[in-house]
Amino acid sequence: MSLDPRGALVLFSGGQDSTACLAWALERHAHVETIGFDYGQRHRVELDCRGRVRQGISEVFPLWAGRLANDHLLDLRLLAQISDSALTEPRAIEMQASGLPNTFVAGRNLLFFSFAATIAYRRNLSVLVGGMCETDYSGYPDCRDNTLKALQVALSLGMATPMTIETPLMWLDKARTWALTQALGGDALCELIVEHTHSCYLGEREHRHAWGYGCGACPACELRRKGHEAWRAGLAG
Repeated sequence: MSLDPRGALVLFSGGQDSTACLAWALERHAHVETIGFDYGQRHRVELDCRGRVRQGISEVFPLWAGRLANDHLLDLRLLAQISDSALTEPRAIEMQASGLPNTFVAGRNLLFFSFAATIAYRRNLSVLVGGMCETDYSGYPDCRDNTLKALQVALSLGMATPMTIETPLMWLDKARTWALTQALGGDALCELIVEHTHSCYLGEREHRHAWGYGCGACPACELRRKGHEAWRAGLAG
């Protein structure tokens, strides 16, 4: 497959989904950069995982290593100061009267893409890649396909240059995300995701499960575990 000459900027948290998206971008684009955000999240340990994942990809996949370029980490801790979320405050995770979980950080993805677009504009990159998913997610409205399509139009108009938002996981459940990972990088990439990425909302990295590290009980861990089990069951079947 010929490589897309457009430069890509991957919203890279250090988690499973963003790592799958990074692999997806590296398989398709000749030049790929990453961007992460410190927004005062309780599971800030994910930021420590970013460098290990990038290093692991460079070591295990030499073809991808030649396409993987700069990393950017932005300080957005103001978001924690103005938000009211269990992802930024030490409180129990629960559903709210609005029907959304209290892990929803209002405006987070809108801000992430806006800042990413600003970096992309300066770096002459025109493809923004994010791991948002509408198939098995927590109901966050800023993960929806329509939201991101509208944002793509706004960013392109506001910067007077074409900006493309790619969401390769949008219609995949977690089992199919594991399958995509396997297709992109085989067992080596799956093992890298298990060992080095982070999803747990509580920042737990003491307990290693078959699917990775985490508390095993928060919504992020349950989703990752169930997806991994379904994927493995499919392989066995």
